[in-house]
Amino acid sequence: MSALTHLLACLFGMGSWVSINGLWVELPLIVPQIPEGWYLPSYLSVLIQMANVGPLFVTLMHRFRPGALSETAVVYIIIALGTLASFLLSFFWKETLVVAGAPRSVALLVLTFSLAVVDCTSSVTFLPFMMRLKPQYLTTYYIGEGVSGLLPAVVALVQGVGVVHCVNGTQGQNATDGLPTFRAQHQPANFSAEIFFYFLSAMMLVCLLAFVLLNHHPAVAREKTKGQYSNGVKDKNWVEKKPMMEPYRPSRPKSRFGVGTYSWMQVFYIFGILAWTNALTNVVLPSVQSYSCMPYGNNAYHLSATMAAVSNPLACFIAMFFPIRSLWLMGALTLVGSGVGAFIMSMAALSPCPLLVNDVWGSVIMVLAWIVFVLTLSYVKVIIGVVLRDEGHSALLWCGAVVQLGSLLGAVAMFPMVSVYSLFASGDPCNTRCP
Repeated sequence: MSALTHLLACLFGMGSWVSINGLWVELPLIVPQIPEGWYLPSYLSVLIQMANVGPLFVTLMHRFRPGALSETAVVYIIIALGTLASFLLSFFWKETLVVAGAPRSVALLVLTFSLAVVDCTSSVTFLPFMMRLKPQYLTTYYIGEGVSGLLPAVVALVQGVGVVHCVNGTQGQNATDGLPTFRAQHQPANFSAEIFFYFLSAMMLVCLLAFVLLNHHPAVAREKTKGQYSNGVKDKNWVEKKPMMEPYRPSRPKSRFGVGTYSWMQVFYIFGILAWTNALTNVVLPSVQSYSCMPYGNNAYHLSATMAAVSNPLACFIAMFFPIRSLWLMGALTLVGSGVGAFIMSMAALSPCPLLVNDVWGSVIMVLAWIVFVLTLSYVKVIIGVVLRDEGHSALLWCGAVVQLGSLLGAVAMFPMVSVYSLFASGDPCNTRCP
């Protein structure tokens, strides 16, 4: 295997969600300076789901006009759009226009929608493109996709976004129980949001360069699958090499999905797990992360967010050496991850007074819960990608479509609970007092 191709596949995967992930981690610095305030995350959630028109269009074109849409051209267009939108954000994110008699961050919302279209569409274009390379490089791509969440988080951590210090506040008459109170003081950022958006546009440029080299570098050409797919359509002259003697396998009903390895029941099982895991990891649990962690203190929140971001690429790295394709293991790990996710959700529902809120073990358990949750379900997602890669180009395209469908369903379920009915209460990292 080519080390260069592994590196390029990783950098290519990094560009899949780096823009939107970067925007989310920068919210604490953006929100105080725009008229929407903390309503912005709700607006972003809606915009990201509206951006699914991109993958919907690509999926329908692939279904009804196979080969008519140039896969490579679409990837070039969306990476270029992501680079341009990230760059323009550095100039216009604070600009406002008066709409319906009130100032609105029109430029920020429009550019955010553009980035969301780019990242959502990457699910149904980047993954199928990886079909052109040998199977080993798909796991490396997933590592890059994990890095797309880790790298912005690390840069934001260096920037000092969201770091809070508890300083002495009022005491006595303003404190209802006579105990001293504290107030949260945000640490000034080490560099501006403009510089952070420059960083995001640079990451998209790196992704664009990696994609160019994946298409044209001679070392990568030797790592491509020979003539199997061209522009997403299978080559009729391509013949799969099979061993002369194959091991005996009991006969069972086959489906017409992919190469027919799995029955329809197994196909629905795989896609059901894929939608469920992406709903949990992309939307459902991230939407309550602050509620589940903040009662244990600011350090617990930042540590859980950072370690969760590290756990994603770590799971992909583990899958590179242990690509176990057992459907039974896939289901077992999904149950484990879902169980841990249910614990996290229950602690978020109990906020601001979850279990062990005044005990150091509460912080330790919550951080470990986030690590186990992300680690197990990220591994499941990679294994599903590897399984579907063996089923062909169309299977990977449907993989990306189901990823977006799962995220959409998760957003539809969580948006009313978090943003409309306010079922979750925030904990104060400086003044949490529970019995």
